[in-house]
Amino acid sequence: MENKDKKLQKGPDTNGTNGTYLGLRALHCKTPQMAIKEMWVYFLAYNLIRSLMLSSALYCSLLPRMLSFKHTLQLLFACSEIEVSNVYLLKLIGKKLIGHRAGRIEPRAIKKRHNDFPLLMKSRNAAREEIKLYGHPKKLK
Repeated sequence: MENKDKKLQKGPDTNGTNGTYLGLRALHCKTPQMAIKEMWVYFLAYNLIRSLMLSSALYCSLLPRMLSFKHTLQLLFACSEIEVSNVYLLKLIGKKLIGHRAGRIEPRAIKKRHNDFPLLMKSRNAAREEIKLYGHPKKLK
């Protein structure tokens, strides 16, 4: 490992799309107080998953950055349905290693529209009139 790869990580490791893995695309609460609570729940879940990854890394003698967040999350969901020992779960998390990604640069842009709202394909005024007449369309979920 090169010297520049060994630099200290300051603060939480929030690179990537870990928020979307946990279901955080948009806040669903209506009041500011509940939105703050919802954010704290996501922070708590994120940190609990990262602490499990740290425990697995220590158990398997690995660096925490070598473990996959998505894999850990998938194992947690799978193991919540069946009874698995903690040691076995730590071993499973430590088996999936991510590749060496030194100097990785990703553009801060999205290729697709990732939300539940449809694209506005008519003028905004026409859409407003339609909502006044028929109301908002129902969600298909």
